[in-house]
Amino acid sequence: MSLDEAARQLKMAVHDAQVSFDLIGLGDLDRAQENAVTARAAIEATITALDRASEDLSPDEARVEGEKAVMAVSENS
Repeated sequence: MSLDEAARQLKMAVHDAQVSFDLIGLGDLDRAQENAVTARAAIEATITALDRASEDLSPDEARVEGEKAVMAVSENS
């Protein structure tokens, strides 16, 4: 996985967590739980991607690739 994927997964996790939060407020606990599980899966995918990137990239490469990844995800939102 790339830093692009890590950034994308993290953005998805934030969205799913927000939806879960909103559903709790509406009292829809089943759907809130489903979205919380989805958020957790996206966080786990992010961690996997970051672990891999830590092994594959130097700090300078990570800085460059990280900036590209964040910009790409921001542009697609």
